[in-house]
Amino acid sequence: MFKKIALSAIMATGLMASSMSSVTPDEAIKLLQDGNKRFLESKPVHTNATLERIKETAKGQKPFVTINACSDSRVPVEILFDRGFGDIFTIRTAGNVSDTDQVATIEYGTEHLGTGLVVIMGHTSCGAVTAVASGAHVEGNIPKLIDNIIPAVEKVKAKYENHSHDKWIGEAIEENVWQSYEDLLSKSGIVKHLVKDGKVKIVGALYNIDNGEVSFLGEHPNLKKLLEH
Repeated sequence: MFKKIALSAIMATGLMASSMSSVTPDEAIKLLQDGNKRFLESKPVHTNATLERIKETAKGQKPFVTINACSDSRVPVEILFDRGFGDIFTIRTAGNVSDTDQVATIEYGTEHLGTGLVVIMGHTSCGAVTAVASGAHVEGNIPKLIDNIIPAVEKVKAKYENHSHDKWIGEAIEENVWQSYEDLLSKSGIVKHLVKDGKVKIVGALYNIDNGEVSFLGEHPNLKKLLEH
């Protein structure tokens, strides 16, 4: 009885798998790039940011991209891409990590909402990565969060032995984007399958908090190997 009720509830709330977005991954990247360009030029058009759009999306959402970004208050995803209601399925966690909750949310965004593009977006001066790189003392549940970042930091740190983290923090932040990308694929058979089938594309990106620009890094340089495991 419980299973039947649970299934009907899932169907009623739209949790069952749906078709992929009509916006292709490359078209989605172009939409984001164009929006960021408008933002940088101080010419935003506030896409889909009206009360009419709210009423429209109240009937259901069909975002064209899933973005895993950092919770940093200086990284307002919809604003910097000049997008509005129902456009971006956003996950925000300190350090833009891909742990269980984030991966599950990305699965929802891709398999159920049908977004064909996933963006793993880090940003300059990331406090979470800097905390790991500097060996800062953290307490509570934070250690469980930053343990996802440690592999990226250790990889870069080994290249700069005897150098202060200030010298290589930028590289570590970018490496953390790739680490999150790898963690997503290693933890989600669903997303990996969608990528293999050509239905989903994952790209890395970096947001510069000093000037507002988003740089797209493309797919993981070792994507083919990652998909083999």
